[in-house]
Amino acid sequence: MDLEFHQLDLRYAHLRVRHPARERRLLASLADTGQQMPIVVVAVPDAAHVVVDGYKRVRGLQRLHRDTVQAVVWAMGAAEALIFRQLLHTEAPDSALEHGWVLRTLHEDHGLSLEHLARRFDRSVSWVSRRLSLVRDLPTVIQQHVQEGRIVAHAAMKYLVPLARANGPDCLRLVEAISAHALSTRQVGRLYQTYLAGPASVRELVTRDPLLVLRVEQERTRGGADPPIAPAAADAFIRDVEIVAAVARRAAGRLRGGLALPLADRTRAWRACCEAEADVRQLHHRCAQEIRDARSGDPHDDSGLTDARAGGPPDCPHPADLAGRGADGAGDRHPVGAPD
Repeated sequence: MDLEFHQLDLRYAHLRVRHPARERRLLASLADTGQQMPIVVVAVPDAAHVVVDGYKRVRGLQRLHRDTVQAVVWAMGAAEALIFRQLLHTEAPDSALEHGWVLRTLHEDHGLSLEHLARRFDRSVSWVSRRLSLVRDLPTVIQQHVQEGRIVAHAAMKYLVPLARANGPDCLRLVEAISAHALSTRQVGRLYQTYLAGPASVRELVTRDPLLVLRVEQERTRGGADPPIAPAAADAFIRDVEIVAAVARRAAGRLRGGLALPLADRTRAWRACCEAEADVRQLHHRCAQEIRDARSGDPHDDSGLTDARAGGPPDCPHPADLAGRGADGAGDRHPVGAPD
């Protein structure tokens, strides 16, 4: 039968993840050969037809400005139709989140018990409960990003659900930062691992600028196979240092790009630069003691680990002069070129 779009009830559209690439291919097929397979609907008492299967076809035909859609009516209730459709849908298995959305709808909207759902899907009650926990623990805004195809469902299930359970606000910030960039599951996993292994400053950077963190990871592994996996503490330390270097390069790039600082902000910016210089000098000095000497056992064996730049230009203050003095101490200096 042919139905007009105003006769369709699309209440279950949120149970399916959108795949933009698949929808583009389907749209091209619909434009070329027309609708080849009818959508599935069930009739409800108010004479509307609830769509059970075929939402991509409906969206494609609407985009092509067609007047009607071919449909087949299943003579059963909506809950039974959802279960039947789920059991028949085997050519492209749904994700765990999609299972959870269907189970939540059947449990909360149609009143089916967990035991009944477990029997119908030939699963355990524990399996049903775990799928329900996934969708209950993941914030609604993140689920909307998954439904719209901005975040891969597997990445959300594997990494964002645990992060949401541990720190909901940070999870939301990370999702808002990555939702526009179509990251792969592997990339989201790298961000998640960096977040777990890093201190508070690294976690802040992951949630504020995840693309920078991914670029640092890419630079670290460029030029060959991934390096051997270090112990968690060592790996976190190396990642921290790499992030410090990447942030410094980004700040320098802003200045090279012609950043115009208002006069009121110049002193504050200079103080921040002095503090950063002192902190990096102290880090380099400590690395020279702990890493170079421990590596070879010979404090006179540089082997390329030190750099001619380590001493810094002669007009720079010594780290000991800046350490512990804070912004006020740094501001008492007026090196050559410092703002007044």
